[in-house]
Formats: sequence, structure tokens, C-alpha cells
Amino acid sequence: MRQALVVSLYWRVVAINAGGLVLAALVLALSPATVSSRLQVAEAILLALGTMLVIAVNLVLLRRVFGPLERLTGLMRQVDPLAPGRRIELERPVAEVAELYRTFNTMLDRLEHERQTSGRRALMAQESERQRLARDLHDEIGQTLTGVVLQLEGLHRAAPGELAEPIALLQETAREGVEEVREIVRGLRPQALDEFGLRSALISLAAGVTERTGVHVRAWLAPDLPPLAREQDLAIYRVAQESLTNVARHANARAAEVILERAGDRVVLRVHDDGRGIADEEATSQGVGLGGMRERALLIGGLLTVGRHEGGGTEVRLEVPLPEPQ
Repeated sequence: MRQALVVSLYWRVVAINAGGLVLAALVLALSPATVSSRLQVAEAILLALGTMLVIAVNLVLLRRVFGPLERLTGLMRQVDPLAPGRRIELERPVAEVAELYRTFNTMLDRLEHERQTSGRRALMAQESERQRLARDLHDEIGQTLTGVVLQLEGLHRAAPGELAEPIALLQETAREGVEEVREIVRGLRPQALDEFGLRSALISLAAGVTERTGVHVRAWLAPDLPPLAREQDLAIYRVAQESLTNVARHANARAAEVILERAGDRVVLRVHDDGRGIADEEATSQGVGLGGMRERALLIGGLLTVGRHEGGGTEVRLEVPLPEPQ
């Protein structure tokens, strides 16, 4: 394979300008055109046209040289940390420009790798802390409140009639506290995900949202789902959880659907509802938890998109690449 000749940008510009001057000299030397001692109108027009032609040729040739720099500048403006993978290739290398392209692309590779690696560590540390908090809430506060409920039940049986109703109300309040603690624990660390896997966790999530909010959530999970890495399972679950939370809080929806299926070399999660639909400016913003969902998708090499569902409402779509075979 022949290696392309690499010519520096400096010498390319010199060659273009020199070529233009040589061309102009040849035209003047070989053409029948002459210049009188006193410039005639026809001669002035011819010189003007020749000058404009040389300038035009110079502009066209220089555009081909400096065009890659403009494309690189455009790429720099388009770089988005939440949409990695943008690169630009140089067709005909110019020494300085080619080196600039390679350096810039290498910098993007390094930054994206470091961001993904450090972000994954931070995410796992966050999940570990969530797990610790959930365990402490369950073992300490949850057990304490459960003990209070049992003690109040004994007092209720032994209390005189005038105290029975206040103790019963206090007992009911303690029971509600126990349920709220359990709900917080489920939100911090889904027990079903740790014990039974992603499929059971999503089914449990859909049932829990239906029970708590009144929004009917249907979960459809393909039977041929491949095994995923732990952080991928966690990201899919968290995106589904945040999406359903947004449906319950903002969508004014009556029903929602969670779909998880395989599409080629990817696993695709789709959460859509029949609510009011998301506005275009909301879909591109980082509000209503979208920033956190996009960050999770980025850390596992996935792609998250948010937009209007074709049947009405909003659809959140997460594409997760399958793990490479060991």
C-alpha cells in the first residue's frame, strides 16, 4: 500500500500562490494581449478579468486546503459529553492538519474513556451507599417502628375505653411510618433486583407503581433476553424507575407500558404512557431526571432518547449494547 505524500500546510499555500503567479505570467507572456504605455480601456478590462480569475482560482484552491480546519472547528462546537463518539476523518492529509485531527480525536477518546471509567466507579459507589442506607433503615428504624406498633397493640388491649381510640390512631400512624420506611428502602435498593434479577424487578416495579399511584402499568418482557452485566441491569432498572416516577408526577396519564426486548446486538427498554406528552424543550433539557438517566446510559455505553410516543404521550427509549463474549 503506497503511503500518501504528506505536504505541510505552509508549502501548500506557497505552492498555490506561486502557481497563481506563474499562471498569470504565462497568460501575459503567451497571449496576444499587450499593455500600452497609456493604459487603454480594453487592456484595463482584460487585466481586471485576469486578476479576478487568479483570485478566484486562489480562493478555490485555498478552500480545499483550509476546509478540514473548518470541519474540525465545527466538530469542536458539536462535542457533547452526553453524546460521545463524534469523530471526523481527513481524506487527504496535510501534515499539520492531520496531526491536529489525530491529536483532537485522541483527546476525545481519552476524555470519554476517563469519564466513563470514573463515572462508573462513582455510580457503583453511589449504589453501594444506597444499599447501606437501605439496610440501616430496614434494620434500625424499620425494626424500631415495628416494635412500637407491637407495643401499642398490647397497650390497646389493656387500655381503658377512653384511651382505646387515641392509642389505635397512634398505632395506625406507626404502621404508616413502617410502610413509608419500607417504600424508601425499596426505592434506595430494589431487593427483587438483587435476589431475583432484572425481569422480576421490573415486574415488581410496575406492580408497585400501579398500586401506589393508580396509573396502570403493564410490563412486557421478551422471553429471549440475554444475560447482562450487573451495572447494565442496574441502569435499565433505574431508567425504568425514573421514567415511571415522571409518568406518575408529570404526565397526567392513566396507563403506561414497560417493554424490554432484544434488537440485534442491543437490549432496548421502552417506557411510554398515554399522558399529555413531553414538550420539545423538555426532551432536550436536563430536567425531570433526564440528566441522570442520560448519565447512566452514557456510563454503560448506551443511548437514551426521549420524545413523543406515536400513540400519544411520552416515550423513553434506552438502548444497551450486549456485553462482549468472554
